[in-house]
Amino acid sequence: MSTPANGTSTTYLPPVVYPDYESLELDRPAPHVLRVMLSRGKMNSLDFRMHQDLGAIWRLVDADTTVSAVLLGGRGRAFSAGGDFEMVQQIIDDYDFRCQMWKEGRQLVQNILDCGKPIVSAISGPAAGGGLAAALLADVSVAGRTAKLVDGHTTLGVAADDHAVALWPLLCGMAKAKYYLMTSDALTGEEAERIGLVSFCVDDDEVDARALDIAIRLSRGAPSAIRWTKQALNNWLRAAWPSFEASLAFGILGFTGPEAREGLAALKERRPPVFEQRSFI
Repeated sequence: MSTPANGTSTTYLPPVVYPDYESLELDRPAPHVLRVMLSRGKMNSLDFRMHQDLGAIWRLVDADTTVSAVLLGGRGRAFSAGGDFEMVQQIIDDYDFRCQMWKEGRQLVQNILDCGKPIVSAISGPAAGGGLAAALLADVSVAGRTAKLVDGHTTLGVAADDHAVALWPLLCGMAKAKYYLMTSDALTGEEAERIGLVSFCVDDDEVDARALDIAIRLSRGAPSAIRWTKQALNNWLRAAWPSFEASLAFGILGFTGPEAREGLAALKERRPPVFEQRSFI
């Protein structure tokens, strides 16, 4: 407890201690800027632990009084290639694990929305699945020209979930959102900027520097004003929460059916999926 000059007392929160993450690397590239790097192999594919940590870290960031802005990026050749095959197979096979993934996916989106600190994402290479969700839910997104953004859920044989049904129509409009989410077509960083899906597109070798510059600028701004502006704007996404909940439920339901099994098999065998046509859905 301390007593400022105006005589009021202020209780300071204890310092935040981050866990020793297996697949997230943390450092401080500038004062009051926390850099969170996805780091799991060349493609940063998500296993359950990484998915869980990527969702949970934002509660700690929000409570960390030493952090005023966050930079989110990926090591290696990709931002994140999405969920790995082993995790997807377990979602298909294991009811309890499927329910846990539903819960973790919901918390990832909720915790990013509730984190008061501004988040800047640096998107290089492929970005899909839960990694893409975090990248696009960031307050400012910087993509390389040849970055490859794809919500590949329908190719896998499940409904688009994670974040996209709530977020993409706000960013790029319903017409583009429907096309890209139903076809699972990929977008380059250049096309993503053109339709409004990301904030900025820059040359591939400039992504990290541009994202860091923005994070530093935000870290030096008026903290309360920036955080309250973010929270007010996020109410547009909270208004879409029923749509998000429906998409998440449909996505999890799809993992119980034959289309997800065929989609995963096709990905493993590197062939186009062959889905049975269903007239009763």
